[in-house]
Amino acid sequence: MSLMGSLFGRSPIRPMQQHMHAAVACARAVVPLFEAMVAERGADLPELRREIDRLEHEADRLKHEIRSHLPRRLMLAVERRDLLEILDFQDSIADTAQDVAGLVEQRGMIVPAQLADLMMDLVHRVIAACEQAMKIIDELDELVETGFSGREVGRVEEMIVTLSKTESETDALAERLQRQIFGLEDELGIGTVFWWELVNQVAGMADYAERVGNRLRLLIAS
Repeated sequence: MSLMGSLFGRSPIRPMQQHMHAAVACARAVVPLFEAMVAERGADLPELRREIDRLEHEADRLKHEIRSHLPRRLMLAVERRDLLEILDFQDSIADTAQDVAGLVEQRGMIVPAQLADLMMDLVHRVIAACEQAMKIIDELDELVETGFSGREVGRVEEMIVTLSKTESETDALAERLQRQIFGLEDELGIGTVFWWELVNQVAGMADYAERVGNRLRLLIAS
């Protein structure tokens, strides 16, 4: 390693971006899980869960790699603690996807026909929020290079606004879905609680995605 390299270390930005891509891969894998639930392909759930577990383990590996090699002092326009906080939000997307898969597979959940369309709408909007957060993180190297100033900032701020709108849409869909679930309480029985929690977990992925964007918004403003 060169003298400059030993002084400044390697930039953590690219690994952060790689981790975000891994986290979003976990979120995307929730789509075929719910497609199987809607199609009543319960036999497919264990394999789909194993795939999400595999993707989450890869995200975990990247997270530990970043934490282990992140220098105490960074010669960047961003603090170490800020990067670690963003990393935790990113990782929570992957963790929550794994929690969703675990609940679904353990209980062998099949989506009631009355909930299918709205459930899939929610899942797709959640993935859209996660992908928007990933696009924002992909701009992090440009933000750092420009010292969080200039034209790039305005573009990223617009992306964060779009992310916030998408997350608000997921909140509205989740509430509509949970109201429908309570309307089916007599049919679902004790399962009502698990369906309510499942919707809450799925929507939670979009919430963590928004937190990624909001943390960057604070960095831009500081």
